[in-house]
Amino acid sequence: MITSLESTFSNEQAITASARSTNVIDLGAMGTPAGATSALARKLGAAQDIPLLIQVTEDFATLTSLTATFRQSDNADLSSADDLISSPAIALANLTAGFIFPTLRLPYPITKRYIGIYYTVAGSNATAGKIFAAITDAQTNG
Repeated sequence: MITSLESTFSNEQAITASARSTNVIDLGAMGTPAGATSALARKLGAAQDIPLLIQVTEDFATLTSLTATFRQSDNADLSSADDLISSPAIALANLTAGFIFPTLRLPYPITKRYIGIYYTVAGSNATAGKIFAAITDAQTNG
């Protein structure tokens, strides 16, 4: 599996309460070709499924479950975001180091400039637990 810093949303990110990923990816502004009256349309993922890896890197404690939601937004802080796809709620018993969330594939089309992940904690806030999340080239668990 190949990942890069440029496609990483969370790298050992501690998730103690509901929050967005440390990193938000800026897909850049769409340009307007010479002679055209409007900007090009974004078509990220049109030709191929793009998998998203979300893996627990430190055991979680005290929460009930955790959900990861892939979002897009016109704003770098992911405010006013559109939720595009969510994982199932993963129970605390499964949130141990090495656990990989069921494969999420980036939905088509991604039409906004910024993309990121929002983690929703259910039950009490976590007192421990870390996540790695990135766009990757392949994943085999889903």
